[in-house]
Amino acid sequence: MKSIVYLLIGTFFGIVMYKSEAASWFRIYEMFNFQSIHMYGLMGSALVVGILIVQFIKRRKVKDAYGNPIVIAAKEKGIARYLIGGIIFGLGWALAGACPGPMFVLAGAGYLPILVVILGAVLGTWLYGLIRNNLPH
Repeated sequence: MKSIVYLLIGTFFGIVMYKSEAASWFRIYEMFNFQSIHMYGLMGSALVVGILIVQFIKRRKVKDAYGNPIVIAAKEKGIARYLIGGIIFGLGWALAGACPGPMFVLAGAGYLPILVVILGAVLGTWLYGLIRNNLPH
């Protein structure tokens, strides 16, 4: 039953992303050319909502669907890891025209060439898993 709830939430999220044009290559192109504030406003509001939800989870000691406490571990502070990771992520996003969430939204909307991008993302994730112990984290 819980899997159905997750499927419904994911479907709702996909519809919202599609209708808000967050999965639109043209909106992403406008963002990287600084021609429109649409995506910046969308991501900024998502950031604010995310911060509020994380603070709510931490302060209220919220439990997950199975009754286990949700623990959000503190991350190491460091500029290089976020800068390098952000640059790689941003370049991939700009080249593909989609980040991980919208990739699946576009596939669901019938844009089949995005399957090449999804394959590349899966292979990149697999490759990272192979070499992660050799990387400076």
